Amino acid sequence: MEEIDISDKAGERKGKLTLVLALAVLISTFGSSFQYGYNVAVVNSPAPVMQEFYNQTYYERYGNPIEDSYLTLLWSLSVSMFPLGGFFGSLMVAPLVNKLGRKGTLLFNNIFSIVPAVLMGASEAAKSYEIIIVARFLVGICAGLSSNVVPMYLGEISPKNLRGAIGIVPQLFITIGILVAQIFGIRSMLGNTRGWTLMLALTGIPAVIELVFLPFFPESPRYMLIQKGDEEKARKALQRLRGWEDVDSEMEEMRLEEQSEKAEGCLSVLNLCSFPSLRWQLISITVMNMGQQLSGVNAIYYYADSIYGSAGVKESDVQYVTVGTGSVNVFMTIAAVFIVEASGRKLLLLIGFGICGAACVVLTIALTLQGDAEWMPYLSIACVIVYIIGHAIGPSPIPYVVTTEMFRQSSRPAAFMVAGSVHWLSNFTVGLVFPFMEKGLGTFSFIIFGVICLATLGYIFIVVPETKNKTFLEVSQLLAKRNKTEMAVGSGSSTVNDLKPMNSKTDTKEGAVDMARRL
Repeated sequence: MEEIDISDKAGERKGKLTLVLALAVLISTFGSSFQYGYNVAVVNSPAPVMQEFYNQTYYERYGNPIEDSYLTLLWSLSVSMFPLGGFFGSLMVAPLVNKLGRKGTLLFNNIFSIVPAVLMGASEAAKSYEIIIVARFLVGICAGLSSNVVPMYLGEISPKNLRGAIGIVPQLFITIGILVAQIFGIRSMLGNTRGWTLMLALTGIPAVIELVFLPFFPESPRYMLIQKGDEEKARKALQRLRGWEDVDSEMEEMRLEEQSEKAEGCLSVLNLCSFPSLRWQLISITVMNMGQQLSGVNAIYYYADSIYGSAGVKESDVQYVTVGTGSVNVFMTIAAVFIVEASGRKLLLLIGFGICGAACVVLTIALTLQGDAEWMPYLSIACVIVYIIGHAIGPSPIPYVVTTEMFRQSSRPAAFMVAGSVHWLSNFTVGLVFPFMEKGLGTFSFIIFGVICLATLGYIFIVVPETKNKTFLEVSQLLAKRNKTEMAVGSGSSTVNDLKPMNSKTDTKEGAVDMARRL
């Protein structure tokens, strides 16, 4: 089969950040990603007040104070229902984005934000802590969907030269959501007996804004052309997003991909796991998402308050220091937006995991020797800040970008379903296991996290390719070599075929063609 070069043409016009594209990015990330971050941190500061509400409600029902073990169980459920809902939300990604589209799924997802916002806002008046637990599960579904669908939507509407920067914006809004929840959680604001229900209910406001404004912006042109077969709507959407009429070169690149999609159809997770041509992509997104969550980021935040206290920070001032670290997280994620297209995805992942691994090792030493030197607590604080910086520039934002770029249209929904499930299960596992690790290993828990960071770094260095400024087809060609499969792009019929290596049973031209059709 004749092969053609699908690389960049000399003088090809680079995409720009048009007003339509910028507003689509801002509305979708504020309406969806912001909520994810907000709900991660919203229960941290008002936790004592909420637990007192649980205790008071139980006493009014049964006439006895709640037992400590039962209160711990109820609070654990309130916290853990969020990542559990996130896992179930991830399982819904593929069927919803294939049926409703990317934008349609984001609009539908607002149900899982507005309903729990009303429930949580009414929980105190209803004197029901069960409502909070159910609402946390529902808002977790919202986070599970948005954490996967927003990067997919933005990756498909962005020009390739801006895809990395725009792909980090969802993570930026997650960090902004965390920071806003930390600010609202200050006791003089909403983290008190009068304001905690309002603080929980505020998550519905971004959802309403997205529900009102996002319908005015285009659906993913790739979804419209490749999955719906509507070339006219795809072209109009692309023209609005790019800000110019001549989108023929991008339409042609999408048509090449469309031809392969007609042969492949929409892949299920089972298909995804069975194709040799997708083997290393699947392993890579699994390793990156596990590394992202098992690197100890949640444990660092768990330990942060006690580290600040040991350095002499007053208990009443810890909340302000927490806001300060949240601000560092936002600032470094903003920096990642501006440097990802210059430095590339792979380098940021390597630097980020390297910094996190080194910070975990030094933090272990500092915590172990904390009583031996006056300056050790300050070294511990420095390690926390350095870790947050490292995680913000690489492990937090980049896996979503790379997941979008490693897969073509037919396999991307199933890939995000796998990546999201791994992400949320790993998140849930850390929350479940870390208290036992901390009790058994103490400060040496961070050595395990450091090893995971360095192991992930090694895998990325050896296996993951650089995807900066490449089309989806070019990335597929790169990975075909790693998978030891052949990817041919036919000029005559504009088809794209993934071919398994030939063996004795299929070592004929007819066998290769038949195999290409099945893939």
